[in-house]
Amino acid sequence: MSAPTVYDVAERSGVSIATVSRVYRNPDSVRAQTRDRVLEAARTLGYVPSGNARGLASRTTGVLGLCFPDYADPDAETDAEADDSAVMLYSDQIIRGMERAARRHGYALLIAASLVGGPESLVAKVAGRVDGFAVLARTVPTEDLEVISRRLPVVMLAGPREIDHLDHIEVANSDGERELARHLIRDHGLRRLAFVGGDRESPDAQARFRGYQEACREAGLPVADEPDLRAGMMTQAEGERATDALLDRATGHERPQGILFANDQMAIGALHALERRGVRVPDDIAVTGFDGIPLSRIVRPPLTTVRQPMRRLGEEAVELLIQRLSDPTRPPVSLMLPVSVARRGSCGCGG
Repeated sequence: MSAPTVYDVAERSGVSIATVSRVYRNPDSVRAQTRDRVLEAARTLGYVPSGNARGLASRTTGVLGLCFPDYADPDAETDAEADDSAVMLYSDQIIRGMERAARRHGYALLIAASLVGGPESLVAKVAGRVDGFAVLARTVPTEDLEVISRRLPVVMLAGPREIDHLDHIEVANSDGERELARHLIRDHGLRRLAFVGGDRESPDAQARFRGYQEACREAGLPVADEPDLRAGMMTQAEGERATDALLDRATGHERPQGILFANDQMAIGALHALERRGVRVPDDIAVTGFDGIPLSRIVRPPLTTVRQPMRRLGEEAVELLIQRLSDPTRPPVSLMLPVSVARRGSCGCGG
């Protein structure tokens, strides 16, 4: 059966070919009702827009793609302008890993790092111009990934495995946060802990909170059903805001002895807030993060965190894509990459 074309989509949705093209190239120029009808027709047919004459069928673009939300943190960029490596965040490290592995295999990397215009336009920017692509969890709707994966290899990065027939890589988020919380409880004797999580739609942040809950349950500490606070963007500014909120609502002995953040960016923001308020870290409050971004090593005090292998995540994604291109019929692979706790000054350790 031949692959569906733009003509098929136009016929099914009752619009012109030019309208179908505009839906993918400039979605805001098409009325919402018409746009939805075209996209629904494309999903039903399994149509993926082609970026050039070679298209998807030939698999000869020599390019691999990566789709993820834009996690830029302007606060981090401002804090370390003199050292570009210091402000490399989670997505930056994944990109570097993918670029390194792609070069080894003779491929270039195409990145779509914005949801402006909606997930459909994000898919259109990448899927028709690459031989295969990696997608960070919850970046592209599951139904769109189902359609795209019929036409080219797709690897899911982070989060739980949502589509069984796709290759998938995640890190041991829950295990890492559990070990980190155990360290604070067992080695430092902390009993009053607070957890600042991310959006409910973030699978990684949710897994980290589950690990925290498990450690508290083991130690006989109160186990909340929800994080003490949630932050949508998980940036430094959000970490500062959350820290101020926790301190403002706590008086005397109720103040937490330790605050665990769902990522390093928020934890670094917390260090700024605590210094501003004259609260000593770790003497008064211990602070921890998750990810192991370079900036976590050079803040003062250095941040205790869970290091995840971000560059390896990118490298493994490329390897799975290359293997899938070589053998489309191989069984789907699901990898769980290990993490490690980095014990540093923000929890009271000397490392």
